[in-house]
Amino acid sequence: MTEPLVTILDDEPEIRQLLADTLQEAGFRTMSFGRATEFEAALKSCQPDLCLVDLSLPDRDGLSLVHRLALEQGATVIIISGRAQVQDRITGLELGADDYIIKPFDPSEVVARIRARLRKGKATKSNGETAQFEGWTAHFDRFTLENTDGTETPFSHAEGAVLRLFLESPKRLITRAYMQETLGGAAGESFDRAMDVRISRLRTKLQEDPKNPRLIKTIYGAGYIFLGDVSWR
Repeated sequence: MTEPLVTILDDEPEIRQLLADTLQEAGFRTMSFGRATEFEAALKSCQPDLCLVDLSLPDRDGLSLVHRLALEQGATVIIISGRAQVQDRITGLELGADDYIIKPFDPSEVVARIRARLRKGKATKSNGETAQFEGWTAHFDRFTLENTDGTETPFSHAEGAVLRLFLESPKRLITRAYMQETLGGAAGESFDRAMDVRISRLRTKLQEDPKNPRLIKTIYGAGYIFLGDVSWR
């Protein structure tokens, strides 16, 4: 089947049904789950294109699940939650979520956010799935960074989106506004904080000096610039 598969993890049956009906009418396949254990068991035999995850689950902390999905499986994750506080949104994005939707929501907005996220995912494949730069190899097909001795370090889907943005535009200024436009999500404090955290984590994984990073430079008041030479295959 060519229709994208969206998994829905929410403990409220009415929400699961509303999302499933709306997404199926929009041309998506769906699988719905009320508990994290059922959802994780299903992931052993299927690979969703996108996961909708509620944070308030009866059997698992939703934030830790989001982090594992993003880091270990490279999944595209959108949080749907009744937690509307800024800190909850910041934490969700820091842990690897690609977007955060607050309940109650307009079902048509959820469809639009999903389509936008999947379009961005397809667009990122234009240069191939492997990039080499300054002794590193980024494998975007399995979300790992490999150094010269063959050691691999995983990165999340969200961290990968930022890294690919840098690698596709080396030695060019990338502004915060362009990052928000390209990577999606609501602008503001939560987006800025999430970008700071993802870039900090990428620098750590690239073994950068935090006081004087060699590859990902901050241009204060303007944005960021990636200084390495990059080749794709």
